[in-house]
Amino acid sequence: RCNNVLVVSQRDQTFCAMMNPYSVKCWMRYIEFKQNAPKSTLNMIYERALKELPGSYKLWYSYLRERRKQVKGKCITEPAYEEVNNCHERALVFMHKMPRIWLDYCQFLVTQCKITRSRRTFDRALRALPVTQHPRIWPLYLRFVRNLPLPETAIRVYRRYLKLSPENAEEYIDYLRSVGRLDEAAVRLATVVNDESFVSKEGKSNYQLWHELCDLISQNPDKVTSLNVGAIIRGGLTRFTDQLGKLWCSLADYYIRSGHFEKARDVYEEAILTVVTVRDFTQVFDSYAQFEESMIAAKMETTAEMGQDEDDDIDLELRLARFEQLIARRPLLLNSVLLRQNPHNVHEWHKRVKLYEGNPRQIINTYTEAVQTVDPMKATGKPHSLWVSFAKFYEENEQLDDARTIFEKATKVNYKQVDDLAAVWCEYGEMELRHENYEQALRILRKATAIPSKKAEYFDASEPVQNRVYKSLKVWSMLADLEESLGTFQSTKAVYDRIIDLRIATPQIIINYAMFLEEHNYFEESFKAYERGIALFRWPNVYDIWNTYLTKFIDRYGGKKLERARDLFEQALDGCPAKFAKTIYLLYAKLEEEYGLARHAMAVYERATQAVETEERHLMFNIYIKRAAEIYGVTYTRAIYQKAIEVLPDEHARDMCLRFADMESKLGEIDRARAIYSYCSQICDPRVTANFWQTWKEFEIRHGNEDTIREMLRIKRSVQATYNTQVNFMSSQMLKATTSSTGTVSDLAPGQMGIDDMKMLEQKAQQLAAEAEQDKPKPKEKILFVRSDTSRSELAELSKQANPDEIDIDDDDEDEDEDQGPDEVQLEQKSVPTAVFGGLKDD
Repeated sequence: RCNNVLVVSQRDQTFCAMMNPYSVKCWMRYIEFKQNAPKSTLNMIYERALKELPGSYKLWYSYLRERRKQVKGKCITEPAYEEVNNCHERALVFMHKMPRIWLDYCQFLVTQCKITRSRRTFDRALRALPVTQHPRIWPLYLRFVRNLPLPETAIRVYRRYLKLSPENAEEYIDYLRSVGRLDEAAVRLATVVNDESFVSKEGKSNYQLWHELCDLISQNPDKVTSLNVGAIIRGGLTRFTDQLGKLWCSLADYYIRSGHFEKARDVYEEAILTVVTVRDFTQVFDSYAQFEESMIAAKMETTAEMGQDEDDDIDLELRLARFEQLIARRPLLLNSVLLRQNPHNVHEWHKRVKLYEGNPRQIINTYTEAVQTVDPMKATGKPHSLWVSFAKFYEENEQLDDARTIFEKATKVNYKQVDDLAAVWCEYGEMELRHENYEQALRILRKATAIPSKKAEYFDASEPVQNRVYKSLKVWSMLADLEESLGTFQSTKAVYDRIIDLRIATPQIIINYAMFLEEHNYFEESFKAYERGIALFRWPNVYDIWNTYLTKFIDRYGGKKLERARDLFEQALDGCPAKFAKTIYLLYAKLEEEYGLARHAMAVYERATQAVETEERHLMFNIYIKRAAEIYGVTYTRAIYQKAIEVLPDEHARDMCLRFADMESKLGEIDRARAIYSYCSQICDPRVTANFWQTWKEFEIRHGNEDTIREMLRIKRSVQATYNTQVNFMSSQMLKATTSSTGTVSDLAPGQMGIDDMKMLEQKAQQLAAEAEQDKPKPKEKILFVRSDTSRSELAELSKQANPDEIDIDDDDEDEDEDQGPDEVQLEQKSVPTAVFGGLKDD
């Protein structure tokens, strides 16, 4: 039955194809049904179908694929291959516009190793297909010719390919280098480099391509003959100025490999004298030195092999001398590079002079070139130092006339800053002083400070410095020193007056002027100089003048002109910053103590405690208290102590309270001292200020009784509870901040605090209370802390402690009771309210 079904199906398919010979679908179904039939039968069906439908791409493609599959694995010399080739040729008659057919055919021919036929078929495909389809053919074509041992064929194919796709020139260049055609590779690479519109597919920059070209032509001078290597590399020197070192080395390497050693040496010398960066210089110099070493090594090897004669020795010594000279020239050549980089670098010119040390002619030439080259407006460093060093060089060689000539020229240079010209004038004067030409030095500085015909402001950059140097304090200061040493009193005074009139004086100049007048016993004149200086300056610059003025005035007149001295002090304190007030107030108070009234001195101290800086008030109060106690007695200081405690911060107020209480206890005022301790306790945390509470405890032991000790302990607990409450509040806030991010039960029920939160707060409070209890100072003696459960025996024992300050009164009742012993103290017990202990949970 199955065979009958197959026969019926075959008849149906054949009948369908015969009834519809122009239906590709029917033929494809027929072919699909015959897939397992013999090859000849299947091929015959394809042929029948193609006879009816010769223009069907689908039938041709399936047929050719089937024919190639049939010969797969067979020897390429069998006739079956040629039959398949003929099928492809017949197919191309109708399918010549289909690139897939051409690709399959070309690939099939390549596998048969038919080189010429394959090449011609590739060419036919390129001619038959439109140009838009060529990119599908060229990769297979190029891969085919690259694998051939025929470079000329591949080169010709590549040339045709580059006419269509010039952007793939790098691939061609790589192939040329691989087959040794370096001359054409260099020509192609040069063309690519010169084409500004070329974009490398490998991502190389124009410089990288240029560098490849330089390496190619410099390393293969015997193979690259079509290019002018020198012109190409020198063209690169003008285009790529940031890579001069590599390009110079490439040019020299080209001449070295060509055997032109002298030309290579000339190239190295030219490079060393033209590069402008240290990196390029280092590359060229290292390559140059390596070249010289290799030349010496080659000469020594040649001499050792061929024998040694006199000419060889001379040549070897010449090469060694040339190499040594090159190494010795390196610092000077490097300095030249830096100067080419910045010819206005003063520091490098000084280094160049040091390199020529011991060669006076070269030093003079260097200085001359430096002062002619450096532009003061563009200079890096101090350009006047070149002129000064130049003049000092002549001075050291005892050529004073030449040194003066240099200084005279230096004073006419238009410097950027007035200080540069002022430094030249001062150095000029100091040179004359070194050679004891004092009058000449004075004449030079007077000439420098002479008022020019056209006055200009000191900072007016539009005017030359020669018109502004007359306001230079440096020149005037040196002139004043010389006038003091060499001139007369009147000439010196005139110089100082001129400095003040020009308003260029400094506080030190004012003080020097006044001291100069004082040395010549012109005291009132010196005081006038101080007054003029005070009028010129403001605080804080005027502080030194006031301090010196007041000190000198008191030393001169003492109490003779007390009112005038007071007026001076009041003027000094008017507008005086708190930073400088302390010294003037102390000087003022000392004047009043020695020559004035004590109450005036106290008033000055009182003002000083308010006028000085906050950090110095504590020290000022100490001085005030000490002087008041020496003048008026200890009791006068009570008001001062009270004011100090009110004004000073807690830290210093605490110390002042302890001193105040100690003074009162020494005076026998026990109640006043206790009141002071009680007041001070409010700012003393028991955990931090244990020293205060220990002092108060010792005070109560010496002077107090049971009630006073009880009161002290109550106050201590109250203060500690206050601080504990503050700490608990802060800790609760911190706890709230830490738990807010994670969330608790209270987040689920707004308005109600969770039980866990309450427990955490209570534990935190208990922990802080325990820490506070541990931090309490341990008493050296047994002191009773009053609690609700205090025993009577402890209180009785405390009452037995002797009071060292107790007054012994002989009463008759005591004599009678001596034999009976002390009675037990009857105390009434009372529970302490829980509020005293803070907000801690009851245990």
